[in-house]
Amino acid sequence: MYEVFSTDEREAFLQRCLAPDVDWPNVLDGVRLYGREAVRAYWARQFAAGHPLVRLEGLRPDEDGAAVVATVRPGMRDVSGDRWAEETVEHVYRFDEDGLVARMDVRAVA
Repeated sequence: MYEVFSTDEREAFLQRCLAPDVDWPNVLDGVRLYGREAVRAYWARQFAAGHPLVRLEGLRPDEDGAAVVATVRPGMRDVSGDRWAEETVEHVYRFDEDGLVARMDVRAVA
């Protein structure tokens, strides 16, 4: 997922990985987005401002066993190259009965 996100193939990711009514965080504005179209528009806005990167550093089940937690390091690509944040964050994924991402949350690493 993260490799595809960093390319121009995000449309395939939207269709194959996200539920049609996905609940997704808009980290830039601190609100929730609902549905693929809203996520598509959010990502277009992100990529228009710069090229966001996300490097996967680990995967594990969440404490409740109902979600998957990806530990990631955010970054940005610009003319000077790739720059990575010092800290990691967690992306918490919950899936629907079809195995598609139904909800994603971002949380700080404790």
